[in-house]
Amino acid sequence: MKLTVLVDNNTLIDRYLIGEPGVSYLIECDGKKILFDAGYSDVLLKNAQTLHIDLADLDDVILSHGHNDHTWGLNHLIQYYDRAIADPQKKINLISHPAALIPKYYHSRPIGLNHRQDEHDFFFTRICTREPLNVSEHVTFLGQIPRNNSFEATEPVGHTHDQNGELMDDYVLDDSAVAVKTKTGLVIVTGCSHAGICNIIDYAKQVTGETRIAAVIGGFHLQNADEETLSKTGDYLKHLAPETLYPCHCTDLAAKISLANYVKINEVGVGLRLDFAV
Repeated sequence: MKLTVLVDNNTLIDRYLIGEPGVSYLIECDGKKILFDAGYSDVLLKNAQTLHIDLADLDDVILSHGHNDHTWGLNHLIQYYDRAIADPQKKINLISHPAALIPKYYHSRPIGLNHRQDEHDFFFTRICTREPLNVSEHVTFLGQIPRNNSFEATEPVGHTHDQNGELMDDYVLDDSAVAVKTKTGLVIVTGCSHAGICNIIDYAKQVTGETRIAAVIGGFHLQNADEETLSKTGDYLKHLAPETLYPCHCTDLAAKISLANYVKINEVGVGLRLDFAV
């Protein structure tokens, strides 16, 4: 299994790639090419080109949730396909929680998907599921994450629509993640962890039956987090004893410094490549 960071807030020194506040990772596993999130703009395409990565032959696109910094790059990906693939030989699976496709707002500003969904059909086969989905032999989309602890996912992020079209607080129930089974344990890939990074890890272990954690990479949703949240998250991760942690995107400097008191954390930036045997 190989993971390449195509979009992140940060870049790595001497790589000369482009950063933006978003997420996009290419996961290559079991003979499949899986794009996890698409960032905010066309940055994923520019970085992929610089890294000599061809996105024309993707098998799956997974959306961690429906926010703009994870989905708006999808428009640019569609435009790229329109230019590069005149007659697609296969459709790409577009996998998400169904609520990822519902409009979202923050202070009345739209922050959800920004393109017509019927345009997906030419290039994509949409797969919406709340249940876990085996994307390949070793890769699992977790679906809706149960929220079982008391210190995570307690505050809404803007608003969304209920089944009747009325506005309601958005607890981002569509927030999901991917778990990859490797020889050294699970590699868990997150977008923003609105469901809570500890909740996500617990559910990944439950769904896959694997208790060892080889690595966790992605946003941990720890921005301006209070001391209780940071300490409980740190205690959880220390007890879990993951081999490597890569908190990024929506994990601020204060949170990284706090977590570093409990576990070893690693730097993340565009162009980072991770390899794990499966």
